[in-house]
Amino acid sequence: MVDDGKVLDGVGRGQMASIRNTLSTLRIALIGLALVLLGAVAAEAQTFRFNTVDIQGNQRIEDATILQQLGVARGAAISAGQLNDGFQRLQASGLFETVEIVPQGGSLLVIVQEYPTINRISIEGNRRIDDDDLRTLVTSQPRRVYNPAVAERDAASITEAYSQAGRLSATVQPKIIRRSDNRVDLVFEVSEGRVSEVERLSFVGNRAYSDRRLRRVLETTQAGIFRALIGSDTFVADRIAFDSQLLRDFYLSRGYADFQLLSATPELAPGRDAYFLTFRIQEGQQFRFGQVNAVSDLPQINVPEYQDAIRVGRGDIFSPQAIERTIERLELLATRQGLTFIRAVPQITRNDRDLTLDVDFVLERGDRLFVERIDIEGNATTLDRVIRRQFDTVEGDPFNPREIRATAERIRALGYFSQADVTAREGTGPEQVIVDVDVEEQPTGSLGFGLNYSEQSGAGVSLSFSETNFLGRGQVFSFAFDTGSTSSSSNLTFVEPFFLNRDLALSFSIFYTETDSASLTFNTRTAGFRTGLEFPVGEFSRLFVGYTYTDDKLSPRSGTTVLSDILVQDLGSTTTSSVLYNYSYSTIGRGLDPSRGIRAQFGQEFAGLGGDAEFVKNTFELTGQAAVRNEEIVLAATLEGGALVSGGGTNSTQGNRFFNNQSIIRGFESGGIGPRDLNASNGALGGNYFVAARFEAQFPLGFIPEEYGLSGAAFVDMASVWGLDNVNGGPAGANPVDDSFFLNSAVGVGLLWDTQIGPLRFNFTRAINKRTYDREQTFDLTIQTRF
Repeated sequence: MVDDGKVLDGVGRGQMASIRNTLSTLRIALIGLALVLLGAVAAEAQTFRFNTVDIQGNQRIEDATILQQLGVARGAAISAGQLNDGFQRLQASGLFETVEIVPQGGSLLVIVQEYPTINRISIEGNRRIDDDDLRTLVTSQPRRVYNPAVAERDAASITEAYSQAGRLSATVQPKIIRRSDNRVDLVFEVSEGRVSEVERLSFVGNRAYSDRRLRRVLETTQAGIFRALIGSDTFVADRIAFDSQLLRDFYLSRGYADFQLLSATPELAPGRDAYFLTFRIQEGQQFRFGQVNAVSDLPQINVPEYQDAIRVGRGDIFSPQAIERTIERLELLATRQGLTFIRAVPQITRNDRDLTLDVDFVLERGDRLFVERIDIEGNATTLDRVIRRQFDTVEGDPFNPREIRATAERIRALGYFSQADVTAREGTGPEQVIVDVDVEEQPTGSLGFGLNYSEQSGAGVSLSFSETNFLGRGQVFSFAFDTGSTSSSSNLTFVEPFFLNRDLALSFSIFYTETDSASLTFNTRTAGFRTGLEFPVGEFSRLFVGYTYTDDKLSPRSGTTVLSDILVQDLGSTTTSSVLYNYSYSTIGRGLDPSRGIRAQFGQEFAGLGGDAEFVKNTFELTGQAAVRNEEIVLAATLEGGALVSGGGTNSTQGNRFFNNQSIIRGFESGGIGPRDLNASNGALGGNYFVAARFEAQFPLGFIPEEYGLSGAAFVDMASVWGLDNVNGGPAGANPVDDSFFLNSAVGVGLLWDTQIGPLRFNFTRAINKRTYDREQTFDLTIQTRF
C-alpha cells in the first residue's frame, strides 16, 4: 500500500525546487543587467572635460609645473582614475603640505599649500655627541624646501649614531618653528638616554677556561667601576662579530681544533639601559701534533731537506699559526732553490684515540699564475710605496696565495689603516692575476700627557708626541719630555723603517737628562745622540748596530761637605764615543704556544773611538714567561747581568758604571745598593758588574670582579752591584771601599690596576738581605696617564 501523503509531499518538493531555480536565474539576469547599466552610467559620470584650471595657494611653484604633475590638459577628456593619479603625484612631489582638487563643472579648482623653506637647522639636547658630528648626518639644508620625510630620515640617522655609541634608548624628534614669509626653523630635539652597557658577559659550555679568562680575550668588557669612562663596556652590536673571531682564534691557537661558537646572544634589559651578552660555545678536545712529515712526488724536491726545515714536532700543541708558518718556511725554501709554483698543502689526519693530528705537508706544483699588477686604493695620505714594500711579490712574479694572505696581515700590522683588504682577481690573460689592495686610513699620531709619581723621585709630568706614519712615508717621529722633582729628561727620535727599500730600520735620536737627587751626593747631566740600523736575522730575532756619542757632567750636590775621592776624580765632563750592537730574540706571544715564551738580549758597547773613555760594556737579559692553571696565573723569571771592563789604563767613571734602579731590584732606592764610601758623604758609587734575578707571579684577585681591572702580584728579587777600578775612598783617598760581591734580596706584593686612564702599580716590598748602609724603599707607586 502506498501512502498518499508521502506521494503528495514528494511532488510538492519537486515543484518548489523548480520554482526556486527559475527565480534564481531571473535574479542573476536582473543583477547583471543592472550592473551593465550602472557601469555605463558611472563611466559616463567619471569622465571630465575642464576648459579652465584655477590654481590657488602657490607662491614659489609655477602653474605649469603643477599642471604637468597633475596631467590635466584644457579641453581634453580625463577619467576619474587619471585625475586621482595626478592628485597622488602632487602629494608625493614633496613640494606641498596639502593638496585639494575640486571639480566645478567645466572648471577645475586646485588649492595647494606649499611646504615652507628651511630658515635654519639646530640640534638641541645633545651633550655626548657634538653638533658638528651630528650635522654631517643631516641631509636637510637651509634655504631648501622642508620635507617631513627627509627630516624623519635625518632623525633616524641621528638616532643610529647614538645607538652606535651605546645609547639605544635615545630618541630624536624633528620639529618646526614657523617664521614669516613661509619659512621654518627645523629643530631636532634629542633625548640621549642612558648608555646601554654590557651588564653581564657570560659563557656557556666552557670547561677548560674560566669565564674570567675568556673575558680577557674579548674587546668588550663588563661594566665596572669606571663605567663612566670606559668605552669598551658599551654595547655595540658590530663588535660581537669581532669578539666572536677573537674567541675562535684563542681556542684554535691552543689546539682546540673542533671549537665551535654556537651563538652569541645579546639580551636587552627591560629598562633598555643594559645588555646581557652570552656566548654559547663547544670547546671540544685539545689536540697536539702527531707525526709531521714533508712528502712529495716531484723529482726535484729533496724531501729530507724539507723535513729538516719543519720546526714543529710530535707533542707540540696544534695551532693554525704553526701550520701557516711551516707552509711559509717550506715554500720559501723552494723559492731559494729556484723552484717556482711549488705549494705546500697540509693534509691532516685525526687520531681521536690519542688526540693527535698527523700532518703531511705535500709539496706539489701549483697553478702557473703570474702577478700582472698590484692596484692600491683608499690611501689618501700613505704613499703607495709604503704599502707596496710589504709585498715580497712584485709585478711579473709567480702568484702565491699564501704570500698574499701574509701580505694582508703585514699591512694590517702597520697600524696605519682601520681596514685593509687584499684580494686577487683574474687578469687580462688566463695565466695572470691582478692583486687589489683596498685600505681605509686611520689616525696614526698621538699626543700624550702623563702624570707619574714615585716615593723617591716625587711627582712628575710628561709630555709626548708620536707619529708612526710621518708625512705618509711610514716613518716614525717622536718627542718626549719628562720632568720630576729630582730629574728631567727629553728625547727626539726619528726612524726610517725601510731604509734602502729593505727591512732595515735606520734610527736617529738625541737625548738630554739631568738629575738632582737627595739620595746622591752629586748631580748629573747627560747629553748625546745615537744612530744605528736594526734588521731581522731570524724568524724571532733582530740585530741592532749603532754609534753613540755622550757628554756626561758630574758636579757636587749643593750642601755636600765631604765628597768621596773616587767621585772627585770623576768631576767635570767626560765624553764617550762608542760603537755597539744588541741582539734580541723573543717568542713571547709569538711562538708555537702563545701561553709561554722567552726573550733573550745580549749587547756590547766598545768605547774609545775618540772621546775620553775607553771600555767594553757587556749586558745580557734572559726572560721566560708562562701562563699556568688554564692561563689564570702568569709566571715570569728574569736573569740579567752586565760587566764593564776599562781599557787603556783608565778607570771606570760614574757615567758608565752600573747603578741599581727599580728595573734591577725592587725594595731598594736607586743607587741604594752596591759599593759606597762610608768615609765621605755616603754617596753611591756604582759598580763595574751587576747581576740580578727576578721572579714574579701575577694572578687574579678572586674576590674582585675582573672588569675592575685589578690583579695581584707576588715577587722575589735578588741583585748585586760590585767591583771598582779604584777603591781608595774618603776625602784623602786613604780608606779603601768595600766593593765585594753581596747579594741583596727582597720580597714583595703588588697591586696592578689596568685602567683606561693608564696602568697603575702599587708595590709593597721588604728587604730580607741587606747591609747596614743599603737604602730600602718599602713602597712604590707608578702612575702613567694618557689622554
